[in-house]
Amino acid sequence: MTTILRTLMGVTLALTLPVSATGQGSPFPRLPPERFDAAPPSIRVEGSPGRMRVRSVACRSAPTTEIPQRIVDVAAQEWGFFGFPVTDETAPRDRASTRGRRWWWRPMNPEEGARVASTIGGYWAATPQGAWMLDRQNARWNRPEGLMSRWRDPWSAAFISWVMCEGGLGDSDQFQRAIAHHIYVDQAIRARDSDSASAAFRAHDIGETAVAPGDLLCSSRRNAYASIAQRRRHLGVSARMHCDIVVRLEPQRSRLLAIGGNVRGTVRLKVLPAYTREGRLTPAGRAFAHLKLQADPIADDALLESPTLQALENAAGIELPPALGIRSATAPPAGPRP
Repeated sequence: MTTILRTLMGVTLALTLPVSATGQGSPFPRLPPERFDAAPPSIRVEGSPGRMRVRSVACRSAPTTEIPQRIVDVAAQEWGFFGFPVTDETAPRDRASTRGRRWWWRPMNPEEGARVASTIGGYWAATPQGAWMLDRQNARWNRPEGLMSRWRDPWSAAFISWVMCEGGLGDSDQFQRAIAHHIYVDQAIRARDSDSASAAFRAHDIGETAVAPGDLLCSSRRNAYASIAQRRRHLGVSARMHCDIVVRLEPQRSRLLAIGGNVRGTVRLKVLPAYTREGRLTPAGRAFAHLKLQADPIADDALLESPTLQALENAAGIELPPALGIRSATAPPAGPRP
């Protein structure tokens, strides 16, 4: 199965990837606990949209050796829940279409809005400010447009915070969950400067150290920062940023794959340009910060080892974006099984 997935992902992601308004295929159900022990974000909230509130749910703690793969596995499952959308930032058309768009507030299909409401609410609930953010969104839902309203505030940092919470970094000394990316970016900078043993991430300039699945790549709005040194002068000052989780390296194709939240209003996989320098794959996009996870690196193909990708072997009737090339059980076989 793993060999088939590697072949399919390697061949088809080299092609033009879907760039429609939604860019989504069919949602893939989260796996049962016996196949992947991860609590869905929806258990962190209760009540319907307009009356949603946070429940008290603790974060998970995991051994350091398990955290990198678990971070990838949790992110991959959420990617499937949103229908496996993909954006290829190595393609000029797709890269240009992502600029200057405020995807979090575009009108949403009411059915999809209802389906994902408790999920995104659960992401917010993993942050200390989650109750306040849900109150703001409840007010939006209670307006005439109701579930056609997208989220009032961008939720990409909340998604990262929830992944780290469910991924095993339950202590704020390890990862400071927040509604804004700059909070944990600054934590990683301080950890690097003080040689902190407790922080899970340390901040590096792009290309300074090897990228691995489970790491974070962060950019700033309008390229406000080009280096860690520039951000260090503004520690603690609010700044618009976005971070994605690295899930696969493809040095032979000069690119890497990363999953982020609130990308065109979904949890989405990005194909990011990269190049090889000093024997290691280096991101070539707009990122200014590489947050390095303080754990032994895992395989470049970590995404393909995730329970969600493995489960696609038996995913009869699931419609994935055709260009992604992962076949369901109802599709013709891709070739002999290993």
